Amino acid sequence: MSTEKQVRQPWVVGVSGASGTPYAAAVIRGLLAAGEAVDLVVSRAARLTIMDETGISFRDAHWRQDLAQWTGVEELDDVRHWPAGDFAAGPSSGSYPAKGMLVVPATTGAVAGIALGLSKDLLQRVASVTLKERRPLVVCLRETPLNGVTLKHLVELDAQGAVVLPASPGFYAGGSTARELVDFVAGRVLDAVGVPHRLYLRWEGELGAGGKAG
Repeated sequence: MSTEKQVRQPWVVGVSGASGTPYAAAVIRGLLAAGEAVDLVVSRAARLTIMDETGISFRDAHWRQDLAQWTGVEELDDVRHWPAGDFAAGPSSGSYPAKGMLVVPATTGAVAGIALGLSKDLLQRVASVTLKERRPLVVCLRETPLNGVTLKHLVELDAQGAVVLPASPGFYAGGSTARELVDFVAGRVLDAVGVPHRLYLRWEGELGAGGKAG
Protein backbone atom coordinates (compact mmCIF):
# COMPACT_ATOMS: atom_id res chain seq x y z
CA MET A 1 0.00 0.00 0.00
CA SER A 2 1.36 3.40 -0.97
CA THR A 3 2.09 5.77 1.91
CA GLU A 4 2.71 8.78 -0.35
CA LYS A 5 0.81 11.81 0.88
CA GLN A 6 -1.64 13.26 -1.61
CA VAL A 7 -0.68 16.74 -2.73
CA ARG A 8 -3.31 19.38 -2.04
CA GLN A 9 -4.25 21.18 -5.28
CA PRO A 10 -6.54 24.14 -4.63
CA TRP A 11 -8.33 26.58 -6.87
CA VAL A 12 -7.28 30.13 -6.01
CA VAL A 13 -10.26 32.48 -5.75
CA GLY A 14 -9.28 36.12 -6.06
CA VAL A 15 -11.85 38.69 -4.95
CA SER A 16 -11.24 42.25 -6.14
CA GLY A 17 -13.10 45.41 -5.16
CA ALA A 18 -15.82 45.39 -7.82
CA SER A 19 -19.45 45.24 -6.81
CA GLY A 20 -20.62 41.65 -7.02
CA THR A 21 -19.12 39.91 -3.99
CA PRO A 22 -22.13 37.53 -3.90
CA TYR A 23 -20.69 35.99 -7.08
CA ALA A 24 -17.48 35.18 -5.21
CA ALA A 25 -19.39 33.67 -2.29
CA ALA A 26 -21.39 31.48 -4.69
CA VAL A 27 -18.24 30.30 -6.49
CA ILE A 28 -16.63 29.37 -3.16
CA ARG A 29 -19.76 27.46 -2.12
CA GLY A 30 -19.78 25.64 -5.46
CA LEU A 31 -16.12 24.66 -5.24
CA LEU A 32 -16.45 23.35 -1.70
CA ALA A 33 -19.65 21.46 -2.56
CA ALA A 34 -17.71 19.75 -5.38
CA GLY A 35 -15.01 18.67 -2.93
CA GLU A 36 -12.43 21.14 -4.23
CA ALA A 37 -9.83 22.86 -2.07
CA VAL A 38 -9.85 26.67 -2.09
CA ASP A 39 -7.14 29.26 -1.53
CA LEU A 40 -8.63 32.71 -1.00
CA VAL A 41 -7.12 36.12 -1.77
CA VAL A 42 -9.29 39.14 -0.90
CA SER A 43 -7.97 42.52 -2.02
CA ARG A 44 -8.03 45.53 0.27
CA ALA A 45 -10.70 47.18 -1.87
CA ALA A 46 -12.77 43.98 -1.82
CA ARG A 47 -12.94 44.13 1.98
CA LEU A 48 -14.68 47.50 1.70
CA THR A 49 -17.07 46.13 -0.93
CA ILE A 50 -17.90 43.09 1.22
CA MET A 51 -18.70 45.46 4.07
CA ASP A 52 -20.87 47.65 1.83
CA GLU A 53 -22.77 44.75 0.28
CA THR A 54 -23.11 42.41 3.26
CA GLY A 55 -22.24 44.35 6.42
CA ILE A 56 -19.50 41.79 7.15
CA SER A 57 -16.05 43.00 8.15
CA PHE A 58 -13.54 40.62 6.54
CA ARG A 59 -10.45 40.54 8.77
CA ASP A 60 -7.20 38.59 8.44
CA ALA A 61 -7.21 37.64 12.12
CA HIS A 62 -10.77 36.31 12.00
CA TRP A 63 -11.04 35.33 8.34
CA ARG A 64 -12.49 31.88 9.03
CA GLN A 65 -15.50 33.09 10.99
CA ASP A 66 -15.97 36.03 8.62
CA LEU A 67 -15.87 33.71 5.60
CA ALA A 68 -18.38 31.36 7.21
CA GLN A 69 -20.74 34.28 7.79
CA TRP A 70 -20.23 35.59 4.24
CA THR A 71 -20.68 32.30 2.40
CA GLY A 72 -22.95 30.44 4.81
CA VAL A 73 -20.50 27.50 4.80
CA GLU A 74 -19.37 26.23 8.20
CA GLU A 75 -17.01 23.47 7.07
CA LEU A 76 -13.93 25.37 5.92
CA ASP A 77 -11.19 22.85 6.70
CA ASP A 78 -9.96 22.82 3.09
CA VAL A 79 -9.81 26.60 2.72
CA ARG A 80 -6.68 28.70 3.12
CA HIS A 81 -6.58 32.47 3.23
CA TRP A 82 -3.65 34.57 2.06
CA PRO A 83 -3.48 38.32 2.87
CA ALA A 84 -3.45 40.51 -0.24
CA GLY A 85 -0.11 42.07 0.70
CA ASP A 86 1.70 38.77 1.30
CA PHE A 87 3.97 38.35 -1.71
CA ALA A 88 5.63 35.39 0.02
CA ALA A 89 2.33 33.47 -0.02
CA GLY A 90 2.31 29.99 -1.48
CA PRO A 91 0.33 30.80 -4.66
CA SER A 92 2.78 33.58 -5.57
CA SER A 93 5.18 30.88 -6.80
CA GLY A 94 4.77 28.77 -9.90
CA SER A 95 5.92 25.72 -7.91
CA TYR A 96 2.84 25.95 -5.69
CA PRO A 97 0.46 23.20 -6.88
CA ALA A 98 -2.63 25.26 -7.65
CA LYS A 99 -5.12 24.01 -10.25
CA GLY A 100 -5.84 27.51 -11.51
CA MET A 101 -7.40 30.82 -10.52
CA LEU A 102 -10.85 32.40 -10.60
CA VAL A 103 -10.99 36.19 -10.24
CA VAL A 104 -14.55 36.90 -9.13
CA PRO A 105 -15.52 39.70 -9.39
CA ALA A 106 -12.79 41.50 -11.32
CA THR A 107 -12.43 45.26 -11.39
CA THR A 108 -11.19 47.05 -14.50
CA GLY A 109 -8.09 47.88 -12.46
CA ALA A 110 -7.47 44.20 -11.73
CA VAL A 111 -8.04 43.40 -15.41
CA ALA A 112 -5.44 46.00 -16.39
CA GLY A 113 -2.94 44.84 -13.79
CA ILE A 114 -3.25 41.20 -14.85
CA ALA A 115 -3.12 41.96 -18.58
CA LEU A 116 -0.01 44.13 -18.16
CA GLY A 117 1.67 41.86 -15.61
CA LEU A 118 1.93 44.60 -12.98
CA SER A 119 1.61 42.33 -9.90
CA LYS A 120 0.61 45.28 -7.70
CA ASP A 121 -0.83 42.95 -5.06
CA LEU A 122 -1.03 39.22 -4.38
CA LEU A 123 -4.18 38.83 -6.47
CA GLN A 124 -2.48 40.21 -9.57
CA ARG A 125 0.72 38.27 -8.83
CA VAL A 126 -1.13 34.95 -8.58
CA ALA A 127 -2.98 35.69 -11.81
CA SER A 128 0.34 36.37 -13.57
CA VAL A 129 1.75 33.12 -12.20
CA THR A 130 -1.34 31.27 -13.37
CA LEU A 131 -0.86 32.58 -16.90
CA LYS A 132 2.86 31.85 -17.07
CA GLU A 133 2.29 28.31 -15.80
CA ARG A 134 -0.45 27.82 -18.43
CA ARG A 135 -3.06 27.04 -15.79
CA PRO A 136 -6.73 27.95 -16.18
CA LEU A 137 -7.54 31.57 -15.37
CA VAL A 138 -11.10 32.90 -15.38
CA VAL A 139 -11.65 36.65 -15.11
CA CYS A 140 -15.25 37.51 -14.20
CA LEU A 141 -15.63 41.20 -14.98
CA ARG A 142 -18.53 43.04 -13.40
CA GLU A 143 -18.49 46.47 -14.96
CA THR A 144 -20.55 48.31 -17.55
CA PRO A 145 -20.16 50.12 -19.89
CA LEU A 146 -16.59 49.34 -20.93
CA ASN A 147 -14.18 51.82 -22.48
CA GLY A 148 -11.70 51.06 -25.22
CA VAL A 149 -8.74 50.63 -22.89
CA THR A 150 -10.48 47.94 -20.84
CA LEU A 151 -11.64 46.19 -24.01
CA LYS A 152 -8.03 46.06 -25.20
CA HIS A 153 -6.96 44.60 -21.85
CA LEU A 154 -9.67 41.93 -22.09
CA VAL A 155 -8.54 41.01 -25.60
CA GLU A 156 -4.98 40.76 -24.27
CA LEU A 157 -6.12 38.43 -21.49
CA ASP A 158 -7.89 36.25 -24.04
CA ALA A 159 -4.74 36.16 -26.16
CA GLN A 160 -2.75 35.01 -23.12
CA GLY A 161 -5.14 32.12 -22.55
CA ALA A 162 -7.49 33.48 -19.91
CA VAL A 163 -11.25 33.00 -20.06
CA VAL A 164 -12.99 36.38 -20.01
CA LEU A 165 -16.38 35.75 -18.43
CA PRO A 166 -18.56 38.82 -17.81
CA ALA A 167 -20.98 38.58 -14.90
CA SER A 168 -23.95 38.32 -17.24
CA PRO A 169 -26.76 36.12 -15.89
CA GLY A 170 -28.95 34.14 -18.27
CA PHE A 171 -32.71 34.16 -17.78
CA TYR A 172 -33.54 30.99 -19.74
CA ALA A 173 -32.76 28.90 -16.64
CA GLY A 174 -35.86 30.30 -14.95
CA GLY A 175 -34.06 32.40 -12.38
CA SER A 176 -36.47 34.80 -10.70
CA THR A 177 -34.54 35.71 -7.57
CA ALA A 178 -31.23 37.49 -7.08
CA ARG A 179 -29.74 34.31 -5.56
CA GLU A 180 -30.68 32.26 -8.64
CA LEU A 181 -29.15 34.82 -11.00
CA VAL A 182 -25.98 34.96 -8.91
CA ASP A 183 -25.78 31.17 -8.93
CA PHE A 184 -26.12 31.15 -12.72
CA VAL A 185 -23.00 33.29 -13.12
CA ALA A 186 -21.13 31.26 -10.49
CA GLY A 187 -22.11 28.10 -12.33
CA ARG A 188 -20.77 29.45 -15.61
CA VAL A 189 -17.47 30.26 -13.87
CA LEU A 190 -17.24 26.66 -12.64
CA ASP A 191 -18.23 25.38 -16.10
CA ALA A 192 -15.24 27.23 -17.55
CA VAL A 193 -12.83 25.13 -15.47
CA GLY A 194 -14.74 21.85 -15.56
CA VAL A 195 -15.91 21.75 -11.94
CA PRO A 196 -19.26 19.91 -11.66
CA HIS A 197 -22.14 21.67 -9.94
CA ARG A 198 -25.90 21.99 -9.77
CA LEU A 199 -26.15 25.74 -9.47
CA TYR A 200 -28.50 26.33 -12.39
CA LEU A 201 -30.84 24.53 -14.78
CA ARG A 202 -29.04 23.70 -18.01
CA TRP A 203 -30.48 24.38 -21.45
CA GLU A 204 -31.62 21.17 -23.14
CA GLY A 205 -33.19 22.62 -26.28
CA GLU A 206 -36.74 23.56 -27.13
CA LEU A 207 -39.36 20.97 -28.00
CA GLY A 208 -40.72 21.14 -31.51
CA ALA A 209 -44.18 20.25 -32.76
CA GLY A 210 -45.62 17.10 -31.25
CA GLY A 211 -43.44 17.33 -28.17
CA LYS A 212 -40.32 16.06 -29.93
CA ALA A 213 -37.01 17.80 -29.89
CA GLY A 214 -36.87 20.16 -32.83
